Amino acid sequence: MGFVIAIDGPAASGKGTLARRIAGLYGFHHLDTGLTYRAVARALLENGVALDDEAAAADMARGLDLSGLDRAVLSAHGIGEAASKIAVMPPVRRALVEAQRRFAAREPGAVLDGRDIGTVVCPDADVKLYVTASPEVRARRRHAEMQAAGSTAGYDDVLADLRRRDARDMNRDDSPLRPADDAHLLDTSEMDIEAAFRTARALIEAAR
Repeated sequence: MGFVIAIDGPAASGKGTLARRIAGLYGFHHLDTGLTYRAVARALLENGVALDDEAAAADMARGLDLSGLDRAVLSAHGIGEAASKIAVMPPVRRALVEAQRRFAAREPGAVLDGRDIGTVVCPDADVKLYVTASPEVRARRRHAEMQAAGSTAGYDDVLADLRRRDARDMNRDDSPLRPADDAHLLDTSEMDIEAAFRTARALIEAAR
């Protein structure tokens, strides 16, 4: 098994950008585990299957190809909303966690980012980071991204949506969002990506 870096945190905290930078630096494989849930949600939507059909969602999760995840397609807001609803289903989570663990075992190493990497998917990861920021800062970041993509959503709506997603993620019964006991906390509220990257790199180098 290669060197495993687990990066957790709420939406728009900067964990995905950080994970991609780290994976590129070390030549490691990268998996945004949130995309795995989005891919299942998209499959349900495209096939006209109800989002509360747990059995169908679990079947699609078991057959998911992790090599075919298209970030551009799966980043659509509607898919994200649907994904947050199926992500609370235990059978779906179990199927995707198994696939994510297989991915994490790849040589020479892997960087996985999501909500439960350090606590559930890879509890023995070599380095665990919990990346967070205030809801207001995260909403400003997400709002700017959405505007750049042509969205007309208002900041207040984006903030309310983030708060709802945080509540769902943190209060679900199965694998709630929380820092692992041995995770390094990285608050990016006052950090740009370069500062966050330097901090994360120092922690990783110390572990290696």
